[in-house]
Amino acid sequence: MGALYGLIFDVDGVIADTEAVNARASIEVFADLFGVSGVVRGDFEAGLGRGAKEYVLAAAKVHSLELSAEQIEAATKLRQEYFLDILSCESLAAFAGVLELMGQVVDSPDFGVAIATSSTLEKSRAVLESAKIPYRQMVYVNGNDVKYKKPDPELFLIAADRLGIAPAKCAVIEDAPDGVQAAKAAGAKCIAVTNSTTADKLSQADLICNSLEHVNLETVIGLLANS
Repeated sequence: MGALYGLIFDVDGVIADTEAVNARASIEVFADLFGVSGVVRGDFEAGLGRGAKEYVLAAAKVHSLELSAEQIEAATKLRQEYFLDILSCESLAAFAGVLELMGQVVDSPDFGVAIATSSTLEKSRAVLESAKIPYRQMVYVNGNDVKYKKPDPELFLIAADRLGIAPAKCAVIEDAPDGVQAAKAAGAKCIAVTNSTTADKLSQADLICNSLEHVNLETVIGLLANS
């Protein structure tokens, strides 16, 4: 008999504090590529969870910077290079509760587990390996696998399909409003963690917590059992 439920983890801002590294790398890009100083982490908030292009465009809008398609492509490429450079020098620990929850669901015959991220294969794999995530034991969907970015549900629909579990029997763990919207559009339940933004911006989620330390197998089953 196959798994009854699916648990799908986003990466950036859910598994580890990659948003701090994303912001550092992106701030360097704006200074080095465009000569724009004074960029801060909050300038990227509108692009959270929507892929590299939207992340860059969010801060460009804040600073009234009009970017061509070529400039956006150059910026996202350099951003990834800077991000990977940072991770090559600094380890990135998983958020509290992440490895414990993953261990519970990986060991449960009732669950299929997936990683689903808008980030590229190279960038997300660097994060997963740095945070010591056992991703090879899971379905793994990344930005290279999809045509449409969040809030489109494609990413989570692919993850559910590869798990062989109906979206309604899957719970997605997200940290960004567009990720929550994508999960709900896919027909899945959503657990939102306030690692990257405030609870009021995640209000569409079925459950909101400030740490995955407060989520266990029983929590997820309770959310999904009556779906």
